[in-house]
Amino acid sequence: MTSPSYTAAAAVESIHRSLAELSSSSSDSFDNSRRFTAFASRLHLLLNHHYLLNSDSLSPALQTALKGIASDLSKAVLTVSVYRKRSKIFVLINCKSLSASLQQHSSAIASWLALIESSLSDNLPDLRKKTSDLSRDMKLSHFAVTENEERLHRTLQKEGEGRQTSKAVQSAIIMDLARCLGIDSCNYEELINQVKLFKTDLANSNSVSERRILVSLEKILGSWSAVPGMLTLKVDRDFEEDAHILPFKNFLCPLTKEVMKEPVVLESSQTYERSAIEYWFERCLEDGRDPTCPVTGEVLKSLELKPNIGLAGAIEEWVNRNVEIEVKCAVEQLSKESMEAEGVERVLDVVYKISEEHPSNWFRVRNAGLVVMIVNLLRNSSKSIGTVLRSKALMALLSMAKDEESKKIMLEEGITRFAIHSLIGSSEKEREYAVKLLLEFSSDEACCTRIASEKGALVLLSSMAGNLEHPALANVAEQVLTRMEVAEDSVQNLAAAGRFEPLLSRLRGGPDDIKIEMASIIGRMTLTNNSKEQIAQQCAQTLVELLSKPEGRTPSLLALNNLSGLDDNATILVESAVLPALVAILLQNQGALQEWKEFAASIIANIVSKPGHWELASIDNKGNSMQSESVVFSLVVLLLVTSPQCQASILRILYGMASSPQAAGSVAMHIKSSEDGIKTIFHFLDYPDVEHRIYAFKLTRILTERFAQDLAQEVKHSDKLLLFKEKLLDNQSTESEKSDAACVLANLPLSEDEVKTVLEASFVKWIVMNLKKQQRISNGRTSWPTSSMEGLLGLLLHFTRSLDQDTISVVKEHQLMTIFCEQLSFPAKPRVKQLAAVGLTKLSEAGRMLAAPDSEPPAPKGFCASLVFMCGRASPEPSNCPIHNAPCEYNSQLCLLKSNCIRPLVDLLHDEDANVQIAAIEALSTLVLDTSHGYKGAVDELEKQDVIAAVIELFTEIRPGVLQERALWMIERALRVDSPAHRHSLNQSLVRALVEALKHGTANAKRHAQDALTNLKEISGVSAKASSQSRPQR
Repeated sequence: MTSPSYTAAAAVESIHRSLAELSSSSSDSFDNSRRFTAFASRLHLLLNHHYLLNSDSLSPALQTALKGIASDLSKAVLTVSVYRKRSKIFVLINCKSLSASLQQHSSAIASWLALIESSLSDNLPDLRKKTSDLSRDMKLSHFAVTENEERLHRTLQKEGEGRQTSKAVQSAIIMDLARCLGIDSCNYEELINQVKLFKTDLANSNSVSERRILVSLEKILGSWSAVPGMLTLKVDRDFEEDAHILPFKNFLCPLTKEVMKEPVVLESSQTYERSAIEYWFERCLEDGRDPTCPVTGEVLKSLELKPNIGLAGAIEEWVNRNVEIEVKCAVEQLSKESMEAEGVERVLDVVYKISEEHPSNWFRVRNAGLVVMIVNLLRNSSKSIGTVLRSKALMALLSMAKDEESKKIMLEEGITRFAIHSLIGSSEKEREYAVKLLLEFSSDEACCTRIASEKGALVLLSSMAGNLEHPALANVAEQVLTRMEVAEDSVQNLAAAGRFEPLLSRLRGGPDDIKIEMASIIGRMTLTNNSKEQIAQQCAQTLVELLSKPEGRTPSLLALNNLSGLDDNATILVESAVLPALVAILLQNQGALQEWKEFAASIIANIVSKPGHWELASIDNKGNSMQSESVVFSLVVLLLVTSPQCQASILRILYGMASSPQAAGSVAMHIKSSEDGIKTIFHFLDYPDVEHRIYAFKLTRILTERFAQDLAQEVKHSDKLLLFKEKLLDNQSTESEKSDAACVLANLPLSEDEVKTVLEASFVKWIVMNLKKQQRISNGRTSWPTSSMEGLLGLLLHFTRSLDQDTISVVKEHQLMTIFCEQLSFPAKPRVKQLAAVGLTKLSEAGRMLAAPDSEPPAPKGFCASLVFMCGRASPEPSNCPIHNAPCEYNSQLCLLKSNCIRPLVDLLHDEDANVQIAAIEALSTLVLDTSHGYKGAVDELEKQDVIAAVIELFTEIRPGVLQERALWMIERALRVDSPAHRHSLNQSLVRALVEALKHGTANAKRHAQDALTNLKEISGVSAKASSQSRPQR
């Protein structure tokens, strides 16, 4: 569409400018631009006719036609300029759009010429004919793209998509490109120049596809420029120039530029490497173009590939001769006394290349001794050559391991050991080739056995298999281990490395002889706790079944003994019905070997050491359990007639059963009631073997806790009383023996004479010293077991049960009340706190009794003043203790107030253990036992010490029971005094708790609650009165 103001003269002028520009170039590289230029020349001659030169006198139709020609011609000039000025590669990439543009403008100009021809008068026949001919020719013209250009255009467009391309395809693309550019494919400089011109064209281009094509072409030309040749060793010696025979040109594939391994001939008579040309064919079909011969560009009618046998033979001969030379040079290099790393690296590269590319020459490498030399390199120079060379040595051996003869040589030379060492190499490549080499060898069962026998091999492989940071290496290591699991001789080594599945699968499903062998392995192994649990869960039932077979009994017992060492396995073993079989071996089977009995006893001891399901398990068809009377009797009888090892295990069994909350009562009773049961246990108290003594003492302690009186008689009868004391003082005794001996002495009911005789003052000193030592240990760590502290405190309680002047002196000298008080705040078990509180109760009661007016000879200032150990010398004007209503010294050992014991006892009221709370209240209750002689002062002091408030708070929170009864007793006593009664009369929580105790409490609790409520009611009724005296004693 032309502008209305655009004149015919201007159009003619524009046409002549365009024609002049088209004729300015005498050569066009592309056929389309040449053809259009030829049409432009004819148009120029046509428009120079004198009739058309006078544009102003032309008809409107002619003027319109000229304007149209001017417009389309100017556009065609731009297209032709692309052909002429842009790089040829740019034109080839855009050849379709350029040819389409010329076709469009040529057709348009032809139409305008037809209009001119129809507008000319008949008196201009020559002009009309020339115009008609040119219009017809331009209309019929076809600006086509050649087949080569079409194929190259399609290929380059695909390259613009950024896909990966092989070297063979790259070479074919270069050949196609060179053909379209009209240059030789070997003219590398010209090809580079064309790419540079193309790069210049794209300086201002925004096309992603064109830029990708540029990058691809630059990359292709970069690899295309590589000069082919056989890998040559450049070691530290001078080689002759002809030491290596260079390949003939026809040995090289035109696409890969490498010596061909499988040359094939096309129908175009050109020879290529089979894999290269096949890949090119695939690319052609993928691009939707006909497959061509890359060298000739000929479209192939057949894709048949005929082997070039003659050329293949010549190439093989050439390769073999060069391999011989390379092998010879490699041997010379590795035979040197001092090898340089660079030379060694080249040798290893050559060996790897020969092995990978020319498998038929494996025998040359092997026969030349290179395999042995490389193994020796790892053996003798592993540390000095570094990880890079070790990696390459392993890589070369891995490649050569595909040759069975070479593999045998490597095994004989011990390559597996060096590969295993490289599993911890400093580089990932070294570890990779090492584990891949082991994978190659693990295909043979004998090799698997050899690998498994190497020290640390399985541990390293297992560690690598579990390393998720390197999944590829982990996968290969796992494959090695999986292959090794098939080898019978590797089972034990695999289990030692923590891979139990091969062993367990054979134990579960193998024949009896295999099961027995696997059980033997388990019995001999040192297992982790996780391993013990895994084996028990999967195979406990199988091991129990083996117990019924005489030949499998010993291995099974060994294995079960090993597994039973884990406490958590006790339940698993019990559920596997192991106890009936073990008890039968230990107690019923008369023909059982002593070894079997020892193992059976040990396993049972391990099982019953942890309370659990064993208490409910039946051990025979009569429904007996482990704690049945018959079993306990049989165990006690067996103690005296079996081997020492079995005796120790039976003592452990009895102790384990007697320690179970569910079985303790019945077991202890059966031991006591059995004939000479206690005496039998006592027999082992001074046994030479430590284990026997330890469990004999433990059993004795448990028995004294339940049957103290019976045990006391037996102790006296057997004259063992001093033994327990001697055991405590013996430095050679174990801590466990000392602890249990202390508890036994504490539990036994001793007479006053026995206390003075056996537990003399010097022994008290020893007890106090050890308790103080305990206090000095930092962070609550104990050198003695808690049970020993219970025993020591229990021994001190013996001194508090009956105090005379001598024992009071001991109490004073060793400050026993302070010792007991210190235990209240010490981080110990509840039993220790309870015993300490009981000790304070006894001493406080003794102090109250001694403070009574009639308990002493005439003394001017009460008991505290009369006792040297409590008050020392009398002060001129002593002050009375508000608790005892008599003078008491500070740090008195019979007064809770002066010994600062009240606050620790109050704190115990918040303890989580009810027994500790009861003991604390009982100790505090000793302060309000006497309601005469200053009772009000004592209560006021307890109120001042927050004792009353703490007891009331505890009372309002607890349920009916002994603790409630004790708290109620003390509250009722306190409320007899007006001041605390007034203070707590409005305490609604207290009132509600008293009412609840009155309704639901024990008989004593109801009585105390009634009295307390009465006290509160009376206080409320006489609140206007001021009373300064306490109520009469009820």
